[in-house]
Amino acid sequence: MAVTRLAVLDIGSYELKLEIFEINKNRIESIDCIRHVLALGKETYTAGKISYATLDEICGVIQGFCDIMKTYQVNDYRAYSGSAIREASNSTIVLDQIKVRTGIEVKVISNSEQRFLIYKGVASKEVSFAKMIEKGTAIVDVGAGSIQISLFDKKSLVTTQNIRLGSLRILEILNGVGDDINSRMLISELVDNDINTFKKFFLKDREIKNVIGIGDGLLHLIKKDIGTDKEDSITAEQFNSLYEKVIKMNVEEIEEYFEIPTGHAEMILPCAIMYKKILDEVKAELIWIPKVDFCDGIVADYAEKKKLITVEHDFSKDILAAARVIAKRYMTNKGHTQILENSVCKLFDAMKQFHGLGKRERLLLEISAILHDCGKYINMGLPGDCAYNIIMSTEIIGLSHKEREMVANIVKYNTSPFPSYSEFEGKLSEKAYLIILKLTAILRLGNAMDRSHKQKFKDIKITVKNRQLVITADTLLDITLESGLLEGKAEFFEEVYGIRPVLKKKKGVV
Repeated sequence: MAVTRLAVLDIGSYELKLEIFEINKNRIESIDCIRHVLALGKETYTAGKISYATLDEICGVIQGFCDIMKTYQVNDYRAYSGSAIREASNSTIVLDQIKVRTGIEVKVISNSEQRFLIYKGVASKEVSFAKMIEKGTAIVDVGAGSIQISLFDKKSLVTTQNIRLGSLRILEILNGVGDDINSRMLISELVDNDINTFKKFFLKDREIKNVIGIGDGLLHLIKKDIGTDKEDSITAEQFNSLYEKVIKMNVEEIEEYFEIPTGHAEMILPCAIMYKKILDEVKAELIWIPKVDFCDGIVADYAEKKKLITVEHDFSKDILAAARVIAKRYMTNKGHTQILENSVCKLFDAMKQFHGLGKRERLLLEISAILHDCGKYINMGLPGDCAYNIIMSTEIIGLSHKEREMVANIVKYNTSPFPSYSEFEGKLSEKAYLIILKLTAILRLGNAMDRSHKQKFKDIKITVKNRQLVITADTLLDITLESGLLEGKAEFFEEVYGIRPVLKKKKGVV
């Protein structure tokens, strides 16, 4: 197998980073890493936009990165940015100028995508990850713009929540408020409420044995104690001892002690306070600190999708688990949802040659089935509109904003009349519109098959023959209601696919 050399560019909140990776024989190895400190997030979080002076510096640095990429003769590259560009009002101009001046296309991703990639990096780099999440485990990612806390138990994702209080954002919020003497108290006050709210909602009767800490800030904190050339773990007691040292230092002392640039040193204190607060609340015994960051997640995702590495963990199950947490929060019917999930997946698979969609669209359909009834919690008369608002207001880890919008529309038009493309023009691409249309037709059909919510079908068999989608049901119950409602949905399905759905009872079943 030929060696693949990938360049990863991370346009972050406080630095621009280029890392060169080699992927070979199911292994990923970092062979060079170049950093340029630039507090891009400071402008975004305070002024709301990126200045032309900063844009000039960004383009100059990236052009230098391009020269390095040529030296290494990379096969491919990936360039990503998160909140530092995403939240800037002039992000479109910034991205265009980077592309025009350097030839590099930077993809701006949502918070849920970014954290999911980092989590992929952790799972793909550490062989004991699967064993670790058998017991209560929290992945805590303290970034520049926000904190992400993801809870795992019995190998399943329980919940993941984003708190918009990252190290750099806290500094900008408190800029000009108080002085160095009481800054520690102010940071604690700012963090306390959100962490306590998280504990109230998500840590009830939940025992957390392990914390996986991610972020450069924490790595710098442990540098003196465990070294930087190995991945290791520390006890809560060891962390507290280190915390007591840091809490007494000013920025200059932190910079000197950890031998890091001023831009990094400034964020150590808020990072330490946030981790201290979280660790105190979850009462974990062990803190594992993998040397994993955004770049590791990007290369792991790239290698997995290109089938250059094999990862045992099934990440799609985590996305589905996150959707089920939302469905549970809005008290959807679990039995009905499970039947619907099974039905829509079978319908999707049977119609593969007619819809031309892939695994990712199948996942979006399954998520739509899980969340299709969540709007009834708000208003039973307008479930589609309410579900749309719930989904668009709730992050689903691993989904982009566009994918979440597609799911929201599929759920909305499960019960609402489906509009023409002219109503979406300028908001959705034609490709996205067609995916929504095709998946909505399948969801409507699957939902009609259990409209009574009595789970009448033990099993269904689906075949396509003579322009008919024949659904054969294994049941002892009367299916008059389901047959009638399915007939009502058949017209829309036939309009989309040119195939007529027909519901039949299995022969021999009375």
